[in-house]
Amino acid sequence: MEKQPKLMNYARMKGVFDAHMEQMFKFAFMNSELGMLYGDPSMFKLIIQQHKPPFIINDFRMGLIAKGHAVVRVNLVEKQLEPGMLLFVGPGTILHPVSYTDNLEIYGIGLFDDFPMPQMPSTFNGQLRDFQVEASDADITTARHIIDTIWHVVHQKDYNRQTVSCLVAAMMQLYDGVYQRHTDKLQASQSREQTIFDRFIQLVNQHCAEQHQIGYYAERMCLTERYLSTIIRQTSGVTAKEWIDRALITRIKVELMHTDKSVARIAEELNFPNPSFFSKYFKRLTGFTPLEFKMTK
Repeated sequence: MEKQPKLMNYARMKGVFDAHMEQMFKFAFMNSELGMLYGDPSMFKLIIQQHKPPFIINDFRMGLIAKGHAVVRVNLVEKQLEPGMLLFVGPGTILHPVSYTDNLEIYGIGLFDDFPMPQMPSTFNGQLRDFQVEASDADITTARHIIDTIWHVVHQKDYNRQTVSCLVAAMMQLYDGVYQRHTDKLQASQSREQTIFDRFIQLVNQHCAEQHQIGYYAERMCLTERYLSTIIRQTSGVTAKEWIDRALITRIKVELMHTDKSVARIAEELNFPNPSFFSKYFKRLTGFTPLEFKMTK
């Protein structure tokens, strides 16, 4: 059975940070509003070792890869993270770190519930759960300067949260611009098949809770079911229905493990016709009934 995602929120991260504060204060920071990684990824590695992936993220994270490499499954899709990449994950993202090199170096921030969020550009308004894009040297340098300044401000005795909020706003604008340029370039060069696959995965991640059938996604994309199914299988080696099932099962596991909702309520909220059908569907794909799975909590 695939491991259920664990909610990686402020409380869980703070537990790791507090237990290793002496060894991490030079390259990690955390308060109730934000957390930071500053080069050395020891906290990232400790979280993986102690809590075991996959994780679900319910806040905003932005960062950059300065050195090293990592492989991470993000919302079902395996991503290769390399130096010179800007990273964003938003609420609802499922992360599963797979591997990383010993020289991995990450700079980044996490914005928790108490953070005074600035007005966000379109890339951060909920349309996207995540992105990982290659950036120019100039953009990486700018992002690093902003992170360096935030790091300096949060360590001042008279920490000014509004200054940090403004710096985060600047960082979001930078990331938004890089992402928009990346998207424009990708659309100009990407094959039609890959574009269809990427759009399909994006829609599945957004709507799998209420839409379980290929027909909905085909209609949204103005394609026939047969054509969409063929393209998805040729591009990924996995059927469109399997992608929908993967996303839906992940969502169900999160509901079972991290809420007190009844099986009947989860079945209703996730648009199943009745609890019996829901239970049979879950057991067919996982080998466990929802109640059996929930007992592993």
